[in-house]
Amino acid sequence: MFLPPHYAWFEPVLIASVVVFIIDLIGSAFSFGSRILGALMSAVVFALVFGALVYFGYGSISMSVTATPAPNPPAVTNPITLPTTK
Repeated sequence: MFLPPHYAWFEPVLIASVVVFIIDLIGSAFSFGSRILGALMSAVVFALVFGALVYFGYGSISMSVTATPAPNPPAVTNPITLPTTK
């Protein structure tokens, strides 16, 4: 991890952005100047790369969450007694 701990969520975003940029460059290279074909090729290359990354288990994010215990209610030392009528 190359970022401070409070920016741990940003590292996968940066890595994914670089991967998508490279995939788009590859898709644009195969499109031969057509925008529709370029978008289609980028989507196909992205699906192949993303599918391979998910299949082989790369890019998993793990986070640990700890629960804060609920505070105990204050103890009652002098209970209030109401007068009773007879």
